[in-house]
Amino acid sequence: MFMGEYNHTVDAKGRLIVPSKFREQLGEDFVVTRGLDGCLSVYANDEWTVLEAKLHALPYTNPAARKLTRFLVASAATCEVDKQGRILLPAALREYAGIEKDAVLVGMGSRIEIWSREAWTAKNDFSDIEEIAEDLGGLL
Repeated sequence: MFMGEYNHTVDAKGRLIVPSKFREQLGEDFVVTRGLDGCLSVYANDEWTVLEAKLHALPYTNPAARKLTRFLVASAATCEVDKQGRILLPAALREYAGIEKDAVLVGMGSRIEIWSREAWTAKNDFSDIEEIAEDLGGLL
């Protein structure tokens, strides 16, 4: 299970350090793709296989299903960690997420999200978290 929030810098070549706690769970290679809310999503290969199966099970005749599948699969890239613990984020994915220099890696249970520092700060105002928890059936 991926947990925690980590701040790292993307270098001039588009490489990003993956925290060791995440690397241990991801394995040698894994999938990075576009995520919702303007972030990137990182999946260990077994989780990606589960997601692909769910996408494959969606009716091909449904335009929304085709659109979601294109959104996730067309942009997906297999990444490997180098000897310094970094991955090379493809330029198209960095552009999608607005990641230029400062990135935030967030553990989300079965996946990791990678955000630009600016988007993470703007999108994640938790001042209404009690209301949200209540609306979701008193989850907390």
